[in-house]
Amino acid sequence: MPLTVEAEDILGAARLGTLVKYIPHPITTGFTCGIAITIIAGEVRDFFGLPIPQVPAEFFAKLESFVRALPDLGWPTLAVGVAAVAIIKLWPKAWARFAPGSIVAVILGTMVVHFFKLPVATISSWFGPDAFPNGLPTFRPLVFDWHNLGNLVRPAVAITLLGAIESLLSAVVSDGMIDDQHDSNQELMAQGVANFVSPFFGGIPVTGVIARTATNVRNGALTPVAGIVHALTLLLIVLLAAPWAKFIPLTVLAAVLIVVAINMGDWGEFRILHRHTKSDAAVFLVTFVLTVVFDLSVAVEVGMVLAAGLFIKRVTDTTKVLASGEMGASGQAHEHVKDVPPGVLIYHVFGALLFGAADKLDNIIRRAGSDTQVVILHVGAGMAMDATALNALETLHAKLRRHGRHLILCNPHTQPYFMMAKAGFLEAVGEANITTDLPTAILRAKALQAGDSAEVRK
Repeated sequence: MPLTVEAEDILGAARLGTLVKYIPHPITTGFTCGIAITIIAGEVRDFFGLPIPQVPAEFFAKLESFVRALPDLGWPTLAVGVAAVAIIKLWPKAWARFAPGSIVAVILGTMVVHFFKLPVATISSWFGPDAFPNGLPTFRPLVFDWHNLGNLVRPAVAITLLGAIESLLSAVVSDGMIDDQHDSNQELMAQGVANFVSPFFGGIPVTGVIARTATNVRNGALTPVAGIVHALTLLLIVLLAAPWAKFIPLTVLAAVLIVVAINMGDWGEFRILHRHTKSDAAVFLVTFVLTVVFDLSVAVEVGMVLAAGLFIKRVTDTTKVLASGEMGASGQAHEHVKDVPPGVLIYHVFGALLFGAADKLDNIIRRAGSDTQVVILHVGAGMAMDATALNALETLHAKLRRHGRHLILCNPHTQPYFMMAKAGFLEAVGEANITTDLPTAILRAKALQAGDSAEVRK
């Protein structure tokens, strides 16, 4: 267990928690709606009082068990559950500051079921009289199995990443609900410390959970104090209220969670899905379906891969490498020159030159005729470059030199300029072949042509 905590602390200390902000919006909304459906499906048995000893974990098997047990639903259980939902939904907001509707529903539902002896499942009747502990767990020193340490690293990393992702995504959801901004690195550090201590008292690694977070927010808990109050409340229940808490009807707890799930789902996304691009809509639907059918980790993993692939395609589609005569409307705001000498080709780069679009530089070689002597590459509109694009440029330069041709770079932007300089590419091209504008590049091309002609005359 502590292995997972050390890793969480390392992630937080390395400031990697901020990576959660790069998770696309369709993924966060997709898994939020999916988690809402999962929560509702997990509470159907208790809400309707269905006689199902063990609900299957698989979604479709779960639905099948519900359909089979539906004729034998418990009407008293359903009535109490519906009443609890009505109390939660109709409870005046002005009174919710002093007593949230969900707490009132739990108290009233427990009293009605207990005093009227209704045939409704409670915590004690379902889980047994020892469902609640009678005191705090004792400290237990851990025994480290150094021989199996290597076998524990991989599952510890998996648990760490899953716990970090789920907690931070839960924080992202709460940010959207309360219009706030969390500190991802601080969240990871705090969770790591808490999970490090927990195993010494018989605990297991835990994460921030969307259901509890949404429940807190929907009941007016908008600050970190809510977590402290939550912990103290559980402590009081364990120490003092355990004899009474065991009488809470399961259908009332299910009603609370169902209302929370309905409120937490961003259902408006389905109505405006046709307004999104096909790629964003696909990411949302895939994440939603995978969250419901499988689980959150699978949904986030597949959703991130799909979103990354679609992002690469989008960047590739928006990056253009066009000859001066092909620009049309794309080049209206670009730099133009007249009287380009024969044997000089000018290409303009628009957009980011990243690995998905680097192959577009290959067209320059294929389209250069036998009379081409100088290629001017205007990269002023290329805002970014990565190692793959730099390698493509180096290959382009090498091929041109191999055929006795020259490459001139015109007006490189800041990030590409420093990247090419650090890699030594600018030095290979030559300082004289790096210009700030097209007129200067044309003059340099003429000088190179004149130099080549002089070499031929010699």
